Amino acid sequence: MSATAVAADQSVCAPLPVLGRDVTVPLVTGGEVTYAALDYAASAPALQRVWDDVAAYAPYYGSVHRGAGYLSQLSTDLFENSRTVVAEFLDCRDGDQVVFTRSTTDSLNLLARALPAGCEVFVFETEHHASLLPWQDARVTFLDAPPTPALAVETLERALAGRDPHGPALVCVTGASNVTGELWPVRELAAAAHAHGARIVLDAAQLAPHHPVSVKELDVDWVAFSGHKLYAPFGSGVLAGRADWLSEADPYLAGGGASRKVARRTDGGVDVEWHTTAARHEAGSPNVIGVYAIASACKALSEAGFDGLVAREQYLVGKVREGLAEVPEVRVLSLFGDEAPRVGVLSFVVRGWNSSHFAAALSAEYGIGVRDGLFCAHPLVRTLLGSEPQDAGECGAPEAAPGEKSLNAIRVSFGAGTPDEHVDRFVRAVKELVRDGAKWNYRTEDGRCVPDRG
Repeated sequence: MSATAVAADQSVCAPLPVLGRDVTVPLVTGGEVTYAALDYAASAPALQRVWDDVAAYAPYYGSVHRGAGYLSQLSTDLFENSRTVVAEFLDCRDGDQVVFTRSTTDSLNLLARALPAGCEVFVFETEHHASLLPWQDARVTFLDAPPTPALAVETLERALAGRDPHGPALVCVTGASNVTGELWPVRELAAAAHAHGARIVLDAAQLAPHHPVSVKELDVDWVAFSGHKLYAPFGSGVLAGRADWLSEADPYLAGGGASRKVARRTDGGVDVEWHTTAARHEAGSPNVIGVYAIASACKALSEAGFDGLVAREQYLVGKVREGLAEVPEVRVLSLFGDEAPRVGVLSFVVRGWNSSHFAAALSAEYGIGVRDGLFCAHPLVRTLLGSEPQDAGECGAPEAAPGEKSLNAIRVSFGAGTPDEHVDRFVRAVKELVRDGAKWNYRTEDGRCVPDRG
């Protein structure tokens, strides 16, 4: 469906209010403009609802699970109620645990620490580093980037076919690529994993802010996501799913909160009885503000309705794709093909342009914030670009002349708080930069392209 057709659909909702929507930034060419935050895939702005909820709670902040006072009891109730809200948001099964962490990266490292002895891990090279790298202490099989969703399932089935189905195994897969935004066939991959006696963890960092995530319907064993991508940027994350591996593993961190009982031994050591609940992996004073922010964001997104949020995001995706398609010098990166469904994340290269230079010009001359580089998914981006690891060239020098391969890419990403004007300005800026070139001189500073202010 075209952007025009989607715009006519009455189910498309208005953008949700977010912090920073009225912030202005200076332009090198003079004057100021409202900042267009189009780097949601890195960190989304806080929903106004989240900020208001946190501000209302802040005067009542107290220690969690630590005190008998009124504020401590209130904070403890809020913390545990937030766990219930997140479990409902993810449609968890009875008996699943919701563990609060610092981020998706933290969640997946926690799970990596909880793997049973001898566990095999299967992960596609297309993953973000957060889900590609934590498994180094296990037997890891890295799978090649599949050209279609169907071949992703076939690739996994072939890899799993030769393993002992009675031994522990884990598949790690993203729900939506942080590079291309493309949706992965999670339900089918979960079915393939379970058919071969393996479990599966879903990296939902880029999926949960854009689409409903049901642990039951997708039939995944665990799901991980970050608050700072879910419009709750206060340093918290979630690992939710089956309790057995988590309750049998040593605590992720040793300390107060994770321990149920500690006693000195006569030989000078200590005996520790660890919790078997989520608290086992939540040692230390928890980030109650961050946890409450996640719960607030879950409520806000659920109440807004994902049907309308998804429809509006697809309208914005259509506007960007249609606009970029009018610029022959632009190549949008895709693993599964141009027609593959995706969330509001697109990466592209511009023939004859250094990606850092292009991103710097978008910021300095148009007030648009995007991202450039390899997006913490180096193997995937290099596969898409067909390039080998190497440093990018100097600012202003093209990374790739016509017919050569680019070294880095540019990523534009958006979501529930993005107004039409930000996307329209982005498309217009791309066209003007390609047609007219940058209006300012730029130089390299600490490896990045920045405006040359003389």
